[in-house]
Amino acid sequence: MTSAEGFQPVKSAGRTLEVLEALAASGGRRSLGDLARALAIPKSSLHGILRTMMQRGWVEADDTGTRFGLGVRALQVGAAYLDTDDAVGLLAGVLDELSRQFGETVHLGRLDGAHVVYTAKRESMHPLRLYSAIGRRLPAHATALGKVLLAERADETVTEIIGTPPAALTRHTITDLAALHADLAACRERGYAVDHEENTEGIVCFAVAVPLHTPAVDAISLSIPVARLDGQVEQRVVAALRHAVDQVRAARGLLTVS
Repeated sequence: MTSAEGFQPVKSAGRTLEVLEALAASGGRRSLGDLARALAIPKSSLHGILRTMMQRGWVEADDTGTRFGLGVRALQVGAAYLDTDDAVGLLAGVLDELSRQFGETVHLGRLDGAHVVYTAKRESMHPLRLYSAIGRRLPAHATALGKVLLAERADETVTEIIGTPPAALTRHTITDLAALHADLAACRERGYAVDHEENTEGIVCFAVAVPLHTPAVDAISLSIPVARLDGQVEQRVVAALRHAVDQVRAARGLLTVS
């Protein structure tokens, strides 16, 4: 096997993966021209890639045959990933209990570079709730899930992960690195993170890191509309999340940790 230093990526494989990632990030269908411009791939080459992926079920086209989106094969692979993920299985009961206690949206998320990805979810019982979907990828600096996981890392590492100045998702998003570092320091001190409408207007989110790895890569969150939040509810949520962490620590023997 070639050493990592001398490895040369296979161009065609790289382009295929770029197409999948672009379609996953878009949340909808995209035209051939749009994809070609975004990925800097010649239309002729991209057309062949898309046709091949359509034949294998990874990509689907609309009725006009001019706009492309992910196919059912992508769903199957994503579902297989979750089915074999130890953390998702181990924490299912914890998520169920938090959902039962509060009737609010509960997420399990995983840090993926400068983003956090939802790997499991329990829906809110209320009409007014946070919109989300398993597999959705959000900037870590603007979510409680992401912030509590970034807080597990040194400031220098966080700066490297975030890279460019943080972007604003709402008027409440922290977009200054110094301010973000200060917020992460506060997370470390109290043991949980809070997203005060930084990801979605009108939604406050609380999160704790799941102690399965060091530093943690998974976190649990509970999201509540501002209209249903008061000091007493916040105290109950934080206590329940801390209890969830204690449950995970007690069950760590069920999971092989690298």
